[in-house]
Amino acid sequence: MPFSPAELASRRSAFRQGMRTAVGAPAAVLFSGMVGFGALGYASQMDPWLLATGSLTVLALPGQIVMIEMLSHGAPWVAITLAVTLTSSRFVVMVVTLFSQLDDRDRQPWLYAAVHLLAMTAWALSMRDFHTIARERRAPFFLGLALVCGLVTLPGTLLGYWLAGSVHPAVTLAMVLINPLFFLLTFTEVRPWANRLAIVMGCVLGPLTYWFDADSSLLVTGLVAGSLGYWVDRRWLRKPQIASGAR
Repeated sequence: MPFSPAELASRRSAFRQGMRTAVGAPAAVLFSGMVGFGALGYASQMDPWLLATGSLTVLALPGQIVMIEMLSHGAPWVAITLAVTLTSSRFVVMVVTLFSQLDDRDRQPWLYAAVHLLAMTAWALSMRDFHTIARERRAPFFLGLALVCGLVTLPGTLLGYWLAGSVHPAVTLAMVLINPLFFLLTFTEVRPWANRLAIVMGCVLGPLTYWFDADSSLLVTGLVAGSLGYWVDRRWLRKPQIASGAR
């Protein structure tokens, strides 16, 4: 949704608007996901402060779940590090696609610290709204948005751990899945059709690939659905738009 000029009149107002964008459904969804993560950690007999440290340093729910699963099975730290790194490899693409849209004057060393705040929720919302925001306002908007999202992870994790005994395991799993579901629904609002096509194709291919090979189904589904969505967009959808624009 486009913002009014007053909401983005300065870098400070853009920062506040980013915080307002996060407050509400995005922060609540992320908080509930971290509550589910804390409850999963309790079920795996993890120390609450280890879980809290993971929320502050990893800041990626899939990687955190992999971490506690492997820790509970006694996996060596080298294997855990490699597995968490692999699940977080998507951040390379996320950083490139998002930070390339920032103003050149914001390409400063402090971005190395700001990039740690990047998570799926903040990335999806920024990708959705950046085209309505002037380039010089995008960095403070992202910082306000990502800061609020990051601040809810620690209390959510600890609350989930301490409430785990009174929460049914099915509810715990549902809370963990709320965050990726919210991301999918948000990402359908991003302008390129390739994203929407990839999500639809992934919903179709996911169950099929899982039936053939559960271990590699997620990777295969993402690779095939994403590639097909991009190809269809480039081959059939984007060309007519370019041709009509040229006229």
